[in-house]
Amino acid sequence: MTSVLYDAQGPRAKRRNVLFTVVFLVALAALLWWVYSTLKDKGQLEWALWKPFFTSGEPWSTYIWPGLQNTLKAAVLAVLIALPLGAVFGIARLSDHVWIRVPAAIVVEFFRAIPVLILMIFGLALFAEYTNVSSDDRPLYAVVTGLVLYNAAVLAEIVRAGILSLPKGQSEAGMAIGLRKGQMMRLILLPQAVTAMLPAIVSQLVVIVKDTALGGAILTFPELLSSANTMSGYYGANVIASFTVVAVIFIALNFALTSFASWLEQRLRRAKKSTGAVVGVDDLATGGTAGGGGGAT
Repeated sequence: MTSVLYDAQGPRAKRRNVLFTVVFLVALAALLWWVYSTLKDKGQLEWALWKPFFTSGEPWSTYIWPGLQNTLKAAVLAVLIALPLGAVFGIARLSDHVWIRVPAAIVVEFFRAIPVLILMIFGLALFAEYTNVSSDDRPLYAVVTGLVLYNAAVLAEIVRAGILSLPKGQSEAGMAIGLRKGQMMRLILLPQAVTAMLPAIVSQLVVIVKDTALGGAILTFPELLSSANTMSGYYGANVIASFTVVAVIFIALNFALTSFASWLEQRLRRAKKSTGAVVGVDDLATGGTAGGGGGAT
């Protein structure tokens, strides 16, 4: 059976695919066995190294929870600032005025081209040299600054692409009823573009959460990943166990974020499909009577 996008496989292709599948599964099983054997030989699978995470609340209350709080604090602050800032620059890049469009494009392209780690390092030096921010708070300020500058530039491009993806008829309809460009952007284009932009925006939010780890690795910001280093040293060099627990937490956090975004996207799509007033027979009859003779017609 064939279709436009798919040709049915013949006997030879089926045998080849089965062979490739078997070879891949065997190679994967061999790799997993090698990883397991190596960890076992190094003593990283000993119960004593994993026991603190299952029998005591000390590693969670002393290391993991404070680190997770700092990670969420930096990520939430960066998101709250980067989202509106990115929307402003994304809309500014679509402006009809050159003196708005060109500077916005320069700012977006400049910060989008610089690695976020460099922005964090510059932010730390900036706060140390020109502000009165305490040394304890500087890593947080630097991490948020770097995340905001980089991700606002990326979000600006997402917003611009989302608006440009809409059919031109939407803009033409707004101009036909006399809306100014600002009104058209606020009332017609942005509400429709949000649904199209949502998957890309959520992907960038996941990047923000993960990039907070850069502050812990370089700027001594006490986030979740950096807490794993201290924790592994305290519990007898259980590096694999500590980083496995932290990885599972990151996976759960990002999975919850993407699941919420998927639910929100489906809800927005259903809401758009269900909008629009329905005129009933009674409404037509009432309107006809009020029109003076329309009811007789």
